[in-house]
Amino acid sequence: MNTSSQPGADTVKIGIVSVSDRASSGVYEDKGLPALQDWLTRALHNPLTFEARLIADEQAVISATLIELVEAGCSLVLTTGGTGPALRDVTPEATLAVAHKEMPGFGEQMRAISLNFVPTAILSRQVAVIRDHSLIINLPGQPKSIAETLEGLKDADGKSVVPGIFAAVPYCIDLIGGPYLETVDAVCKAFRPKNAIRRA
Repeated sequence: MNTSSQPGADTVKIGIVSVSDRASSGVYEDKGLPALQDWLTRALHNPLTFEARLIADEQAVISATLIELVEAGCSLVLTTGGTGPALRDVTPEATLAVAHKEMPGFGEQMRAISLNFVPTAILSRQVAVIRDHSLIINLPGQPKSIAETLEGLKDADGKSVVPGIFAAVPYCIDLIGGPYLETVDAVCKAFRPKNAIRRA
């Protein structure tokens, strides 16, 4: 649970999924789920509950897991891993298979952020989709890259230089009938039109 939650803030259930053959079989320790949970706990004032899954790079299993989490009431589902060009990387295909709507801007912005660090960012195939009242987003596999794409890039004074994708997540969830996400501005300030901001 998020200990910094504000009184009256909506409780949010979030699905976090790490897709890795080796981590799911115990070859090495998974770092994706702890990274996701840590960042979300720092970034949101809402009381949070997490549904965590560590699964193999199997398209049918990934799709079934995403459907399960949506049906369990997760308004946001974040995946990490399996988005590159390797033969076993099938997370985007599994995600698109369960989509009711595609949200291409998320993937475009993630690649734009990562290109500030590595030219191989163009090999990343992250996608985002809506299924029912849930937003599903594929994130990179490395904890450092997860934080960079969610938060964006800041200058030495902490001022935003390139917006992270999470700035758009709360308003997207508003629009699909989900709970009202309240962000910690120092981590990632949500953007909403003035008429969509809930007054305290």
